[in-house]
Amino acid sequence: MIIKSYLAENDKQLFNNDLLLFYGENIGLIQDFKNKIKSKFKKSQVYNLNQKDILQNEQNFYNELFNESLFDEYKVFIIDQCDDKITKIIEKNITDLEKRKIFIFSEILQKNSKLRNFFEKSRQYGVIACYEDSEISLKKIIFNKLSGYKNLNTDVVNMILESCNLDRAKLNNELEKIIILFEKKEIEKNQLEELLNIREDDKFSNLRDKAINGDLINTNKILNNIYIENEKIIFYITVLNQRLNRIKDVILGSNNRENINKIKPPLFWKDKPIFEEQLKKWDVKKINLALDNTFQLEIIIKTNSAFNKNILVKKTIVDICNLANAS
Repeated sequence: MIIKSYLAENDKQLFNNDLLLFYGENIGLIQDFKNKIKSKFKKSQVYNLNQKDILQNEQNFYNELFNESLFDEYKVFIIDQCDDKITKIIEKNITDLEKRKIFIFSEILQKNSKLRNFFEKSRQYGVIACYEDSEISLKKIIFNKLSGYKNLNTDVVNMILESCNLDRAKLNNELEKIIILFEKKEIEKNQLEELLNIREDDKFSNLRDKAINGDLINTNKILNNIYIENEKIIFYITVLNQRLNRIKDVILGSNNRENINKIKPPLFWKDKPIFEEQLKKWDVKKINLALDNTFQLEIIIKTNSAFNKNILVKKTIVDICNLANAS
């Protein structure tokens, strides 16, 4: 039985089934479901297991599952890191689950997965696919969590959203920090920018975009005015690699515009024109050369403390800018 994730998020159908499978790449959504389960059954005994535990000793699992509890309303089992190997255990032995709840969590399961097919075809048990969030779904989370906060406007919501790169797990972490910082429920924009580290990250993102677009004049201007923090150099390299790899993925497709719309996580609307301009500058050969540069930079940074890291990063950025303009 397939259950839509948005219905389960609203607690509809989430606890109607004694046996539920959650699968997908959205780690933040999966964690939210686990938190809901633990909150719902906080008066019950909750067993946290993984598939390996069960496969190594099936009998212990069955004994624990079917032994009657004299004190708990329910016996609740959360089983992580599952795949098709657990299917035979589910099919063969789990029948009457009165006062027992089993929640199975998996990563991505293909359409031909035995585990996924068992739950999708079942009329008794449910399956919830945890796909990546959209910009709209994450905005709803922000508005819900920060309901009643002063100065919660579109600019603030977009600021929070962009700092998380459409990652629900990171969003939840940032929202927790915001709630702690603004205990009087009044958001102050400058403090929020500092909390989210947006100013410096925005400066580097702007530097990345100018360099990848081959804008040597503005790249040099920003390089003269930006402070490259040693502690964040690996982060800066990651930011460069993410954009270069995204461009490469689109170039390798047959239709650039169509592939831009399929990028995951999606590009924000204001970032698309910049990305489209950058596409015009690159081919796969040049992208691979740029990625090799950042790879070599990362090796040097991690293995040799004698070099001036600031200079090395700036040189790599200039090299990428020049490579963008190479024929």
